[in-house]
Amino acid sequence: MTPITNRRVLAIALPIVLSNATIPLMGLVDTYAVGQLGAAAPIGGVAIGAVILSAVYWIFGFLRMGTTGMVAQAAGRGDIPERDAHLTRALMIAAIAGAALIVLQIPITRLAFWISKGSEEVEALARTYIAVRIWGAPFAIAVYALTGWLIAVERTRSVLILQMTMNALNIVLSLWFVLGLDMGVGGVALATLIAEIAGATVGIVLCRDVFRANHWRDRARVGDMAMLKPMIAVNTDIMIRSVLLQVCFMSVTFRAAGLSDVTLAANQILLQFLNLTAYALDGFAFAAEALVGAAFGVGNRPALRRAARLTSIWGIGAVCLMSLLFLIAGDFVIGQMTTAENVQAVARDYLPWMVLAPIVGLPCFMLDGIFIGATRTRDMRNMMVISALGYFAMMPLLVSLMGNHGLWAALMLFFVLRGVTLGWRYPALEAAAVR
Repeated sequence: MTPITNRRVLAIALPIVLSNATIPLMGLVDTYAVGQLGAAAPIGGVAIGAVILSAVYWIFGFLRMGTTGMVAQAAGRGDIPERDAHLTRALMIAAIAGAALIVLQIPITRLAFWISKGSEEVEALARTYIAVRIWGAPFAIAVYALTGWLIAVERTRSVLILQMTMNALNIVLSLWFVLGLDMGVGGVALATLIAEIAGATVGIVLCRDVFRANHWRDRARVGDMAMLKPMIAVNTDIMIRSVLLQVCFMSVTFRAAGLSDVTLAANQILLQFLNLTAYALDGFAFAAEALVGAAFGVGNRPALRRAARLTSIWGIGAVCLMSLLFLIAGDFVIGQMTTAENVQAVARDYLPWMVLAPIVGLPCFMLDGIFIGATRTRDMRNMMVISALGYFAMMPLLVSLMGNHGLWAALMLFFVLRGVTLGWRYPALEAAAVR
């Protein structure tokens, strides 16, 4: 296989880092736009609505992760027909899942607000947000599949084009709809809906070479049970893992909503810092997925180990930079994101957790990429179960003792548990990389 070098790692990672940088920027702009309304409730409404839809959509994040792992291994073996047929399977699942979410939007919303304890005003605004944005579900989920395929074949510049187009459109429309047309929370949702449709369309165009051959529409290959069974197993494991992950992250927002609207709004601002960290690390985690997957596909253990090591070293550099950035500029960013002084004050009280988060989260982020590339999804599922149980066992106690500080401490504990448990299973992953 092609030698794994720092240059190859960066060729994959840097376009992802650049494209991902626009994703939290989109969240920052949405928060900024509604923050100019001068109240906590609109920020909280967008926070709750976005968290609910992001959590529901990311249940189908297995299409991104599973597609990357399986396509990378097929590409490593030189199996081009299977590489292309997998994209068809993933897009079919996206279409079916998106349609199902549109049909089930009412019970999903009711369940979410039965769990959430936000104020009536926040809940009403969140319902408005969800009612508009849910119509983009098939397109948002399709973007996962398209992105996963592009990452697997190391075409991350195409991912950059896709994300930049989608997120730039979202940012411009959000500012126009909210600040220019005074559409409020509904304008933020409409901007995201239009951007998701555009993103899926651009993704199809970027993958057009797949559709020039006949593999993608070969019914026998697409429906081959010998390939569908491992795909189902991998995706089921990732889906369970993703559900547990989203439940843990949703609990941060929902628990904050039970404390106060101001705390909810402050935590929403701080979560944008956490999102920025995740998206910066994703560049190197995605590089690990592609490179580890290719090495695992041909049973090259030394190449796998080198891929894991090089991508993790670059990840260390990224988290050090992020922590320093938050330490220096965190106060300024908070001040720009909302005009509500009480929200600013509360967010600044908890900013130190955001300085700590990149360092604490590095091991679990990088190991996720390594395990996805090797499609060792059963281990990912099982270790997530252990980590989530530990988090939910400690979170109520920590919140009762420390309030919102306890909530952030519980989240840091969750990161540590994920890193430790996946690290424990890493030797078994290397041992399986033999043909």
